[in-house]
Amino acid sequence: METLAKQSASDVTVCLKAVSDSTRLLMMKLVESNELCVCQFVEMFDMSQPAISQHLRKLKHAGLVKENRRGQWRFYSMNKDSVHAPLVHDILSHIEDSDPQLVALRAKEAPVDCC
Repeated sequence: METLAKQSASDVTVCLKAVSDSTRLLMMKLVESNELCVCQFVEMFDMSQPAISQHLRKLKHAGLVKENRRGQWRFYSMNKDSVHAPLVHDILSHIEDSDPQLVALRAKEAPVDCC
């Protein structure tokens, strides 16, 4: 088990604020082991592309996700090199794989067809 690195209160607050929103928390759970495209998030969450992009921008700003551009599309994965990664992993470990919201989102996950 990874040891949680000591951080300043303001650094921990940035991380916790980023995952305090249920949409962003579930996004992090989804990218914990997968790389997903913005278009996949739009379908899964049934939200507009600008709304999804705002959530991802906040996660990226906190250093929690990495962005990979392929043409005009952006793919996101968990930033496992982030100083916050151990804390985020710990938080995500408390979400059951059988969580109804998570199950519903994963059921909507479709292969990438936006590229």
